[in-house]
Amino acid sequence: MGNPQLVLFNSMSKQKEVFKTRVEGQVSMYVCGITPYDFSHIGHARAYVAFDVLYRYLKHLGYEVKYVRNFTDIDDKIIKRANESGEDPLSLSHRFSEAFLQDVAELQCLPPTHEPRVSDHIEQIKDMITKIMKNGYGYTIEGDVYFSIDNFPDYCQLSGRKLDDNRAGGGGRVSVDLRKQNPADFALWKAAKPGEPSWDSPWGPGRPGWHIECSAMSAQYLGDAFDIHGGGKDLIFPHHENELAQSRAACPEHKIIARYHPLALRFFLMRTHYRSDVNYSDRQLETASDRVFYIYQTLYECQQALSPFRQENIQGQVPVDVKELIDKFHSDFSASMSDDLHTAAVLDDLMEPLKAINSTLKKFKGKKQQRPLILTLLALEKKVNDVLGILGLLGRSCAEVLQRLKDKALWRAGLTEEQVLQLIEDRNLARKNKEYETSDKIRKELYDKGIALMDEPKGTVWRPCEPPE
Repeated sequence: MGNPQLVLFNSMSKQKEVFKTRVEGQVSMYVCGITPYDFSHIGHARAYVAFDVLYRYLKHLGYEVKYVRNFTDIDDKIIKRANESGEDPLSLSHRFSEAFLQDVAELQCLPPTHEPRVSDHIEQIKDMITKIMKNGYGYTIEGDVYFSIDNFPDYCQLSGRKLDDNRAGGGGRVSVDLRKQNPADFALWKAAKPGEPSWDSPWGPGRPGWHIECSAMSAQYLGDAFDIHGGGKDLIFPHHENELAQSRAACPEHKIIARYHPLALRFFLMRTHYRSDVNYSDRQLETASDRVFYIYQTLYECQQALSPFRQENIQGQVPVDVKELIDKFHSDFSASMSDDLHTAAVLDDLMEPLKAINSTLKKFKGKKQQRPLILTLLALEKKVNDVLGILGLLGRSCAEVLQRLKDKALWRAGLTEEQVLQLIEDRNLARKNKEYETSDKIRKELYDKGIALMDEPKGTVWRPCEPPE
């Protein structure tokens, strides 16, 4: 089964286009990284999960991908925060960079090929500014160097904005400077100020402007032209617009991960298309967490059922109806992912093979003619795991993911597992004594806190659930 052509939205043309690489079989991708002056927030998680999905899918399609994601580790915001805390700016940015790396690792984002930092690429930045100056697109004022947008007719081609709409200083990072030739001209190099990090340059001591940094680092690792340039939607103007010109001439995330499994956050983020706005709510995280628990409980029970047969090398044809289900799931997956990474549709479609696994597991118990059922479970399990792997939703082990989901649910409920087990014992006793009002009350109070009790033949067990609204 072949894959349909990959179609992605091009923010330059403002439409979806068939993705074509500059070099056959190879993809060069630059994604603007964070400015590490604080802990990561859900906006960061949203952007980097989206590009991780793209990275994984490109690799799945067989491309050799060179993925570069930078750290803007010297910037006005970093300097301001460092001055407030009495910390060295580079030490502060290093600390938050490391925290970011831990966060994205928790979200199962694959590490990029290169992760350059601005402070390590000052020479390359100065070289690019020199070329811009030589080509007539820059000018100096008292040690500052500015890009002249009047000398670059294609400025605003990417964002589609009018020059009259532009705010001087680029996204509020720099105050209005009346010395500039045009209020919208942006800084390539900033003259040194007391108490700020600085480097020597042909224009005097100073540091890079915000936009030039990514231009220089992308050129260093990918060349002057590359296939994909990505970042948060809020960066199209001014950051990507200014990078393009140069190259051609809240809710903190770590607090969410403390309350919810990182896979639940990743699932939640992928439930919304990457070009649509995300509306965060605890309710939606509860729903995502419940879905992830269902996925992993299903896979765990499938693993347990297949465990005695793993070494038997069972051969045979998968039943026709199961093969048709798997083929349709594969076809729908490829169509959705190739249509501008429609992950929400994939997550919806994922429920069908999972339902088929659960249905087969019910038939599996007590059946003597098990070969067709074993082949069914093996085929469905493999397909589900393959897709979860491409989406970055495959955990190290089902048991580990399930336990961590339960631990997070207990934390949100303000309970320990010992307390839940004691309440189960209290409920069992109440039922034995026919005190049904008491037993129902215990069950409801736990349900209200996101803990569901399941009465099974071997006894009562608990699992996380969505609490009522």
